Amino acid sequence: MKLFMTVDMEGITGLVDPTFVNSSMQHYTRGQQLMTDEANHVIDAAFQAGCREVIVNDSHSKMNNLLIEKLHPEAKLISGNVKPFSMMQGLDASFDAAVFLGYHARASMKGVLSHTMIFGVRHMYINDVVIGEFGFNAYLAGYYGVPVVMVAGDDEIAKEAEALIPGITTAIVKEQVSRTSAVCLTPHKSGRLLREKTAQALQNLEKVKPLTPPDNPLLRIEFANYGQAEWANLLPGTHIEEGTTIVSYRAKDILEAYKAMIVMTELAMKTQFC
Repeated sequence: MKLFMTVDMEGITGLVDPTFVNSSMQHYTRGQQLMTDEANHVIDAAFQAGCREVIVNDSHSKMNNLLIEKLHPEAKLISGNVKPFSMMQGLDASFDAAVFLGYHARASMKGVLSHTMIFGVRHMYINDVVIGEFGFNAYLAGYYGVPVVMVAGDDEIAKEAEALIPGITTAIVKEQVSRTSAVCLTPHKSGRLLREKTAQALQNLEKVKPLTPPDNPLLRIEFANYGQAEWANLLPGTHIEEGTTIVSYRAKDILEAYKAMIVMTELAMKTQFC
């Protein structure tokens, strides 16, 4: 069995506000350690369950957060920018399953540090389906026929995942109180939970179907202000929907839609704080 892991930061236990996930703030190094510890619990449990290879993609911010010197020695790590497929870099049809660790709820929803890619996105859609990072990444996995068998994070991402993928295993390491507070499991308990849930998810692999993306998907991104929409609209093939801050793009497949989303959100960040 070959496992793909995408590891974000906001859904790790104990990480509840920007001071833990922003590299310029005081608790970031603690956040790195907790993130690496949670990844190691899942990696070790995956090898114990019979995986022969585990590829880990660092998927937060500049994507260089995981401490490679402290990572499980048998794992392989994809680290750094620029990645054409961002949080899903390295995934292809050779994988048997995917695990999403440290994930969070989509923009405009309840959940610890909820957002979608950048804090300037209000909503994101594939055709008529509203999605966040989890949904878009699951569609990309589905393109290759790879099922997402487990997501770990707070209680709100668990609900979001279960609505999209029946039978997915959820590991809830914290319960949101507000967007920047939560009732968190201790690292000891979260580690035990992640090991148990990883074993369960891989045992139930055959019961989870890939999230198949639509053909020729219509990507629509609603931004927080019109300046962000103007920047995103610089991508050829996009247009701003009249009277809105929604920028749309018709893609040939989900891979093209994903790349378009990366370009649009990167451009939009030029006015993110205005």
